Amino acid sequence: IAAAAGARVVPSTSLLAEVGWGHGKGEVLWKSLCASRGEVVVWCDADITDFSSHFVTGLLGPLLTDPEVQFAKGHYARPGEDGTGGGRVTELVARPLLSMFFPHLAQVAQPLSGEFGGRRALLERLGFVRGYGVDVGLLIDVAAMVGVGAIAQVDLELRTHRNRPLAQLGPQAAAVAAAILRRVDPQLVADTMTLERPDFAPLDVDLGE
Repeated sequence: IAAAAGARVVPSTSLLAEVGWGHGKGEVLWKSLCASRGEVVVWCDADITDFSSHFVTGLLGPLLTDPEVQFAKGHYARPGEDGTGGGRVTELVARPLLSMFFPHLAQVAQPLSGEFGGRRALLERLGFVRGYGVDVGLLIDVAAMVGVGAIAQVDLELRTHRNRPLAQLGPQAAAVAAAILRRVDPQLVADTMTLERPDFAPLDVDLGE
């Protein structure tokens, strides 16, 4: 669909094969740095059902107008939810752990937002979690590397996307928790885990970077 609309589409399996192969959101984000060009890179989640160009221009705004800004993070209202808080994994996992261990980031409106961008010179110095922990992992690492003053939050207004059932959020929550805890102490988290739940088959979750 993207190619038919005129986009340049690059299969992730065709990039950086010499460093191994993985799958997941973070794997694709990391490889997109290799595939893309330009001094500024912006990412948007692919499951937005009311996408418009302001998701891109909004994130670009502070990066193009303020040389002190190194990283821009989007936030938005969700239909049926109050305020600018995040979804269930954000409020039940990410924000409590950030408040415990990285309180300077607890006030970030949506630390798991998939709409964000930054300067290539910064992004290419960062590690990327292969799976769902990539968003919060990058946020913590950016703050550690350049300071919270170099991070801008951008109001992207309203965002509508698919809402996963609770049972599907367990692997995502595990990956988010692991990304945060690894940045507290790398010895706390292995590269893989098995999520055990009653009434569900055991599920292996990739926590590597």
